[in-house]
Amino acid sequence: MENENSKKGWGLFALGLVIGLLVSLIIISFIFRQNVQLSDDTLLNKQVLDKVGSLEQLIHDKFYLAEMTDAELEEGIYRGMLAALDDPYSEYYTAEELTALMHQTEGIYYGIGAYVGLDSVTALPKISGIIEGTPAEEADLRPDDLVYKVDDKSMYGLSLTEAVALIKGPEGTTVKLTIVRAGESDYLEITVPRRKVESPTVNFKMLDEEIAYIEITEFDDVTVDQFADALAMAKGSDMKGLILDLRSNPGGSLSAVVDIARMILPEGLIVYTEDKNGERLEYRCDGSRKLQVPLVVLINGNSASASEILSGAIQDYKLGTLVGTTTFGKGIVQQIISLKDGSAVKLTISSYFTPNGRNIHGTGIEPDVECVFDGETYYSTKDRYDNQLEKAKEVLKDMM
Repeated sequence: MENENSKKGWGLFALGLVIGLLVSLIIISFIFRQNVQLSDDTLLNKQVLDKVGSLEQLIHDKFYLAEMTDAELEEGIYRGMLAALDDPYSEYYTAEELTALMHQTEGIYYGIGAYVGLDSVTALPKISGIIEGTPAEEADLRPDDLVYKVDDKSMYGLSLTEAVALIKGPEGTTVKLTIVRAGESDYLEITVPRRKVESPTVNFKMLDEEIAYIEITEFDDVTVDQFADALAMAKGSDMKGLILDLRSNPGGSLSAVVDIARMILPEGLIVYTEDKNGERLEYRCDGSRKLQVPLVVLINGNSASASEILSGAIQDYKLGTLVGTTTFGKGIVQQIISLKDGSAVKLTISSYFTPNGRNIHGTGIEPDVECVFDGETYYSTKDRYDNQLEKAKEVLKDMM
């Protein structure tokens, strides 16, 4: 039954995109006919327009399932065009979605307090990290949980933006998540309250024996100053070694990670990108603030994108030791491009390479010291024993 429902969900999703595409093409074609002469080699040539017109008539005469507004149909063409790229990272944002996205990069939003990405195998939303002290933590959601349904709506075929929009919501409301969790024989139904989440993207504390610990949960606009403050506090506390925790960091802003890299890397390349025309863009560091203490970086399979840029550069320069498991492997760069009506598109525009010329897309970055996270012990002990963090401390002490 679940497989049948999933197929129906896929069919309705695809049909919605097709309807949006077809009818919106007709709307646009009418405008174009009034203003420009179409050539045979454009997408909207006469043959295509004639076929679209025939299909439009069939839809008006025969389509049974639902009525759609002109605005929904117009939006369908934009989403359909981006979906045709078959790239999970390229998508269309309405003006409202873009505004919500910008607010999130400022570190404040209304939701459950979980970082969500797309699972590369199932294409379902995946919990990649949990913010401390939030409803997600209180409800015992865990990294690597797959979100199968949100309020009984299947997540198959939805973009990440669409899925996240369903999980978020007004403060004081709740959302029911149907979770697929490794080791569980059946789905988990978890109801999570929504509330205002203020997400500090950097967490700092001093551990035993003069070891500083800095965790970066994602790279947002606010992260650069937060990291600078944490690093200053660590130096002021006379740290003799640093653990940088990038586990479950999904990435974020390229400019933010570059600015942070300039606070610790030696002189040279941080990262470079190459676009479809082979144009290379380099991001460099002058080395004036190179980190002067031993460094260990924690990584895992949910460390992606910008976190891989930073950990890859640290590994290439042998500035620190990477501990954990192989990273996600997202070696491509997206750019959000605003449109005149307030909407925007996010497009994959280039690949990135580490200072030594490595492109890690699809393969990830392997740790120098492998240590698999012991989730069973972590979630069953009151003090949440973190075997990877303990391994990082052990490695760092040998370097100090």
